[in-house]
Amino acid sequence: MNNPQLSNRQYYIGGFFVLVALIYIGRLFYIQTIDDTYKEAANQNAFRYLTDYPPRGYVFDRNGKKLVVNEPSYDLMVIPIDVKGCDTMALCNILHIDKGTFRKRIEKAKYVNGRRKSSIFEKALTSETYAKLQEKIFRFNGFYFQKRSVRSYPEKLAPHLLGYVGEVSKEKAKSDPYYNEGDYIGVSGIERSYEELLRGKKGVRIVLVDVHNQEQGKYMEGKYDTAGVVGVGITCTIDAELQKYGEQLMMGKKGSIVAIEPSTGEVLCLVSSPTYDPNLLVGHDRAKTFSKMYLDTLYNPLYNRATQATYPPGSIFKLIDALIGQQDGVLQTSTVYPCAMGYPPMGGKPKCHRHPAGNLIASIQHSCNSYYSYVFRSIVDQKAYPKFKDGYQHWRDAVMTFGVGQKLNSDIPFERSGNVPSVKYYNKVFGENGWRSNTIVSLGIGQAELLISPVQMANVMCIIANKGYYFTPHIVKANTSGTPIDKKFMEKHYTYVTNKIYYENVIDGMQKVVESGTAAASKLKDVVICGKTGTAQNPHGKDHAVFVAFAPRDNPKIAIACIVENAGFGGTWAAPISSLMIEKYLNRKVLRTDMEKRMMEADLITGKSVPAEKPHH
Repeated sequence: MNNPQLSNRQYYIGGFFVLVALIYIGRLFYIQTIDDTYKEAANQNAFRYLTDYPPRGYVFDRNGKKLVVNEPSYDLMVIPIDVKGCDTMALCNILHIDKGTFRKRIEKAKYVNGRRKSSIFEKALTSETYAKLQEKIFRFNGFYFQKRSVRSYPEKLAPHLLGYVGEVSKEKAKSDPYYNEGDYIGVSGIERSYEELLRGKKGVRIVLVDVHNQEQGKYMEGKYDTAGVVGVGITCTIDAELQKYGEQLMMGKKGSIVAIEPSTGEVLCLVSSPTYDPNLLVGHDRAKTFSKMYLDTLYNPLYNRATQATYPPGSIFKLIDALIGQQDGVLQTSTVYPCAMGYPPMGGKPKCHRHPAGNLIASIQHSCNSYYSYVFRSIVDQKAYPKFKDGYQHWRDAVMTFGVGQKLNSDIPFERSGNVPSVKYYNKVFGENGWRSNTIVSLGIGQAELLISPVQMANVMCIIANKGYYFTPHIVKANTSGTPIDKKFMEKHYTYVTNKIYYENVIDGMQKVVESGTAAASKLKDVVICGKTGTAQNPHGKDHAVFVAFAPRDNPKIAIACIVENAGFGGTWAAPISSLMIEKYLNRKVLRTDMEKRMMEADLITGKSVPAEKPHH
């Protein structure tokens, strides 16, 4: 006879065991299929996933000389959950850190990437530290080495043009799936502009690890590895020897030199002084060195004066006014204006120096301020524009076709636009009807609110050398992938002034500047240099010396701009430096050794002499 109570109890007990079995099965299914935490933990004990960082592409100068190469480097990586049993004291002693720093780094690693994923614990190990760690790595559970390459600069030059590589920002790592925190990225210069070409493509390697934290070879003989793709090499436009020579000439001076090939827009050199050895921003002490240079207010070596500094151009701007005046028909080569050591209608202001009276060509040769005050007024007040402000707007529009007052859209990052003041600006300063041509006549001689960068100054020289057009200045000539350079660098940009005769007239005056004018001391035998001196006003101290030029006159090969801060007249420092640079580039050697020695030994920052390095002729 069946007992109903016993039968029900069997069902309850059976159901309980079935429920327990289902719970275990469900949990196993969840662990193995849905939740990969345990799988990941097991994998971490046997496998190590290493990022294969490809070497960045090399950078060469226009003649094939290596400017940027790679050297091997190692980061010490950590997986926080595996650190149990690590010989913490020994590790701290090797890295020269205390336990408090150790704990902070571990907590940071957990916060950034989690307990089970790897993070950088110490980057860019020195060779000595790497050797010590490698010998004892079996004692440091949870730690391993990640190989990558760092930049090296064999020529130790052009840091502002080449740029540098640094750790990617948190924002960039979040917004761009290619990067992870701790990755390196181009921060400035070519490294930044051509980051996607230079960086290559990352890969992944899976290696087996034993209980002693030692790698035991590839997993499945590398079947699931993906190889990194080496970065594309780049040939930049600069001439390494010319760049090096320019940096020597600018030792002990603040300022810059920019040289461009007029027929292509290729930048031949880009010197910003004071400069620094780019190797200083590589390796273990990079952050400390960068901070030191950043806080150096006397020399400010990180500041790229060639593209980021803007100055009143001074008398070199008269060349643009001379061209616009001719194009508008308000200025002829025979035009003569009075000069009584100043602009007469404004009581002798702007002031001028004593010089022979003359026509358009003589006005350039002797750099007459009064002459170009008249020229500016004749352009702005011409009958074609009954309203004065329309005349000023016309002048401003014409000026900006020469690539000033706006960014040139070069491949040099962080370029400044400079300034050509607008009608709106002057209405705000003087009131709607409170200004006329004579109010702002200093613009005609390159002063007042007018601001131009050195690279823009050099580009204006390209325009005059080409008699009416320029190519956008650029710093990359080719790359090893065979991809052509951006088409925008091969397009001609024409100015408002289209008649080549007007350029010839201005060039006649520029030739006389160097032959018998304000830069006569910088004349070069057997090479016709066409140039213009300038003095850029500086409200904070001594004026800046400016010189712009191109050479030779026929079929120009080089256009150049040089500015030496707090150096006074352009003919004293900027013109000789530019002339030496032209001689170096065209003749590949310099014979005027006395001038060269004087330029190299002058320290205009501290007033002390600077020992001259042996020139690279």
